[in-house]
Amino acid sequence: MEPAIQSFHGFWRSDGRVGTRNHVLILPLAPAVNRAASLARDAVSGSVGVEMHQDIGPDVEGYEFAMRVLAGWADHPNVYATIFVAVSETDPVVDSLLHRLSSKTRYHLITLQKAGGTRRAADQITQAAKQYLAEAQDLKRQPAPLEKLILATECGGSDACSGLSANPSLGHASDLVIRAGGTSILAETTGLIGAEKILADRAIKPSVGEQLFQTVYHAEHASMRMGVDMRGAQPAPGNIEGGITTIEEKSLGCVHKGGNSPLVDVIDYAERPRSHGLVVMDTPGHDVMQLVGMAAAGAQVIVFTTGRGTPTGSAIVPVIKMSTRTALKQDLSELIDIDAGPVVDGYLTVAEIGWQLFRKIIAVANGERVSAERLGHREFGIFQGWGGQEA
Repeated sequence: MEPAIQSFHGFWRSDGRVGTRNHVLILPLAPAVNRAASLARDAVSGSVGVEMHQDIGPDVEGYEFAMRVLAGWADHPNVYATIFVAVSETDPVVDSLLHRLSSKTRYHLITLQKAGGTRRAADQITQAAKQYLAEAQDLKRQPAPLEKLILATECGGSDACSGLSANPSLGHASDLVIRAGGTSILAETTGLIGAEKILADRAIKPSVGEQLFQTVYHAEHASMRMGVDMRGAQPAPGNIEGGITTIEEKSLGCVHKGGNSPLVDVIDYAERPRSHGLVVMDTPGHDVMQLVGMAAAGAQVIVFTTGRGTPTGSAIVPVIKMSTRTALKQDLSELIDIDAGPVVDGYLTVAEIGWQLFRKIIAVANGERVSAERLGHREFGIFQGWGGQEA
């Protein structure tokens, strides 16, 4: 019998949340300021950042989601402070975003217009980042109960072994986090089509199950309004090449990531969980947008299972990569952190691999770096809504 693990060591924030990292984030608010942000990020070792590749504005689809993501990233427990980079202080995005931030959020705003151009803005960002990093170094890790941990679960590049090894092993680890009082997010609404009843039957009350049915229905029918038959378009070509034959097979594999815990809530994209336990987040099937949304919700650790090797990470959240087969671990050793292949090979059980993964989650929460961090993965993209309509 494995000993119980009830805590991790993280960075306590003034609002009671706990970070597994202590980042200084450089966050551009428009594509036009990416260069200034990247110049500063490259100049300041220890800072992190992303590139903004989509325009954001009140008249642009997905504006509410974008605001929720940007505020969630800046106000994330893994982030000590954020430096926003904008074109102008009069940009409506700036005013809307700053009004959404908690009074406890540390941030600094730098604009190209006020700084006098890209290079001068980069110099100001650099100085601000160095100051925040110096302050952040004074914080030390302290014990925190696992009820403070939000785990996010993800699968991408699935293969025929995803539902046999990695996903059920992740589900077992998810159950262990929840059993210790923590929270686990299951995402990818399109990956639940055909298997939603399994989760709905475990809902803590009928209204939660009904909300899940409505969420899946909304996503599927929004796609149909655009002329896309989700059931006919899935599984994707890469999934088929990996050995998955039907959308139901893919969905049954996907739902395993939720383990056997009761479903306590269904939340919108990039929304913070309202309850401890298993939570479903409404997200698209795009890996990057899923990770970005779950990070915005406050997840401090992400586990990403893959059968084909998907090299995707997050600038602010450690992403543990788990392979479905040992051959993939061997072929992509610099990418994979833990291997579920022994389940397929028959010499370890799902529970045994699940315990290994649970211990890895705690180690990463305590500060152990993962491959995606060492490789510098920081992919970023924001969901714009189902068929141009936000949920």
